[in-house]
Amino acid sequence: MVKMSLEPVQVMSGQVAELPKVAPSSNGDSGGSWEGKREFDKDHLGLTAKPKPVTGRRARKVEGAVFFPKPENAVTVAVSSRVLFRTEREQKVFEQKGVEEYLRYQIEHENEPFAPGPAFPFVKALEAVNARLRELYPQSEELFDIVLVTYNHAHVGIRLINTINHHNLFIERFCMTGGSSPIGYLKAWQTNLYLSADANKVREALTEGIAAATMFMPEKMTEVSKSQLRVAFDGDAVLFSDESERIFKAHGLDKFFEHEKENEDRLLDHGPLKGFLEALGKLQKKFYAKGQRLDCPIRTYLVTARSAASSGIRALKTLRAWGLEIDEALFLAGAPKGPMLEKIRPHIYFDDQMFHVEGAAEMGTIAAHVPYGIAQKHNSKHNTSAGK
Repeated sequence: MVKMSLEPVQVMSGQVAELPKVAPSSNGDSGGSWEGKREFDKDHLGLTAKPKPVTGRRARKVEGAVFFPKPENAVTVAVSSRVLFRTEREQKVFEQKGVEEYLRYQIEHENEPFAPGPAFPFVKALEAVNARLRELYPQSEELFDIVLVTYNHAHVGIRLINTINHHNLFIERFCMTGGSSPIGYLKAWQTNLYLSADANKVREALTEGIAAATMFMPEKMTEVSKSQLRVAFDGDAVLFSDESERIFKAHGLDKFFEHEKENEDRLLDHGPLKGFLEALGKLQKKFYAKGQRLDCPIRTYLVTARSAASSGIRALKTLRAWGLEIDEALFLAGAPKGPMLEKIRPHIYFDDQMFHVEGAAEMGTIAAHVPYGIAQKHNSKHNTSAGK
């Protein structure tokens, strides 16, 4: 069974090993140093005297609102640098040698790119959706807008920019807080989703009404679609409130079923990620309006341990009353979620119970923990849940 640490920037299999002697990349990138790896990269840094044509990278248009939508129009996803990239080695330097040595190390290695982290495929999928949206709505500001959020000092910014250019990501908005909390900035960006390796900051964001989840690096990663964004959600305490979960925890399974039957026509209250599902649905409808429902590059999933006949109807009625569509709903009646998620291959799966997060990760799914609701008092691998 895979062991997972709740410490940020840890892989699912446990603590990070001693610093390996890897050269020349500090992240074990088999491609070697970023300098000299590709000619257009050297040109970008001004390392070659003679300009050469750029290949393999799209030109970046900076004027107008196409690439820089206003926060009120965009679906803003704030991503920590420690989940977008692999920074375990650098974190070890910080923990063992302190902040000054850490900053020196980052500056010395600023031409070496970070390797992709657990949020990287998700961000690439967001960019793929944006490309499709721009084709259909060239002047629209209704796009995914990605903000890189980091506690790092601005000195580390050069390495982050070099890494973003190396991986051909389109991320222009940075929040480099120098150790301060980013929560105030997230609110200013009108953030729709915040992904971080810091569980405490995730809980702080949730308290402030910002959808947020803690991400981990699984021991293995399943290959995911490069053309369709797939997002999977748990139900209770994620899309919905933890009302039903509280009944189950306090009174058991039979009372839970009785409660759901009696209240099937009463809507569930919203959970912390309802707003993000709404944002996804808004973008989906833009594709539907162009006759692309069957070819939509966004697909959503409800993956719940609820039973369909006994307790699923209330969840579906709630979603319908909210005006939200879920493309696929899987009612597992307590069966493990990992095998189903392995078939779905989502870019991200949200669940409030570590039991399910770990089970998904063991099957290669990138799962994110939403530390919300009554289940946080019962989170362990030995718990089961009927209302999930």
